[in-house]
Amino acid sequence: MKVAILGSGAWGTALAIALGHHQPSGAPPQGEVTNTEGRVTLWSRDTAWLHKARESRVNVRYLPGIAFPQSLHLSGEPLGDWLGQQDLVVLATPTAALREMLLGVRAHVRQTPVIWLCKGFESPRATPEHPHPMGLLPHEVQAQVAPELLCGVLSGPSFAKEVATGQPTALVASSPRAEVTQAMVEAFHGPHMRIYANPDWVGVEVGGAVKNVMAIATGICDGLHLGLNARAALITRGLAEMTRLAIPLGGVRDTLMGLSGMGDLVLTATGDLSRNRRVGLELAQGKTLVHILAELGHVAEGVYSAKTVLQRAQALAIEMPITQMVNSILEGQVSAQEAMHQLMSRQSKSEWV
Repeated sequence: MKVAILGSGAWGTALAIALGHHQPSGAPPQGEVTNTEGRVTLWSRDTAWLHKARESRVNVRYLPGIAFPQSLHLSGEPLGDWLGQQDLVVLATPTAALREMLLGVRAHVRQTPVIWLCKGFESPRATPEHPHPMGLLPHEVQAQVAPELLCGVLSGPSFAKEVATGQPTALVASSPRAEVTQAMVEAFHGPHMRIYANPDWVGVEVGGAVKNVMAIATGICDGLHLGLNARAALITRGLAEMTRLAIPLGGVRDTLMGLSGMGDLVLTATGDLSRNRRVGLELAQGKTLVHILAELGHVAEGVYSAKTVLQRAQALAIEMPITQMVNSILEGQVSAQEAMHQLMSRQSKSEWV
């Protein structure tokens, strides 16, 4: 199977390494030919990165010490008709770059499935026709700019480093198109990755986006040393908020109980490799958001999604107090300590409201 992964960040690189290990040994040497049977291509527009990666066969910035398999091909070739020769095109960029990438590939693919890995909401884009826009989920962005493409999303609880080193991982392949889901299963299912199919890409995307916000909240909780009871409460009530938002947007409750909902939430809220959790931990220590992001060096999608998640919830008259708390802290309206106090001071109500 020929797979092109567009984007050389941590997650794109990790999947490329994992897929590369599935390929037979004796792959052809490096070059710009991309239609070799079974070739996995990791594409980057950064020529400096490409030069270093070709020499070292390592992504030094994001996954230092993890060597590329021999079969992995690195490319900086301009996006073109070679994309249509692939069996699967994977967009491994942050949500903010998804629109641009879809516009870039749409002219070069016809029946080739195109999937994305990003988890978040696009920031609202004001236009004369929509002066007060809502931030969009990835599938909503695709519906605007490239509705003719066959698209899907790969999501679930997964740290890039663990995928790259071959540790067991379970993911969800989601698309309303069965042929796209099947392409993902054929590409990624293997000895170290178990792939589950789910047609509910709305629920999958809401889970992937909102869990990042909840991970920031849990990091704040742990950074304030509020205890394991508080952490468990935040994760559980965070899952309730994710579900309340997903269903009116068209998601299915069961999806939020699965890998791309509860599974991804537990991992991101508690795992030490979580960037969003780290943001919360450092906010609790009184560091400024600017300083935290400068030190992080990676995208923490929850920082950019919190405001949009709250906006979408308010437009649907959905109460999301944890999201509101995180947004207030990120915008500097309240300290972490005060926000937690306000959250605990809310009026008691039924668990199922």
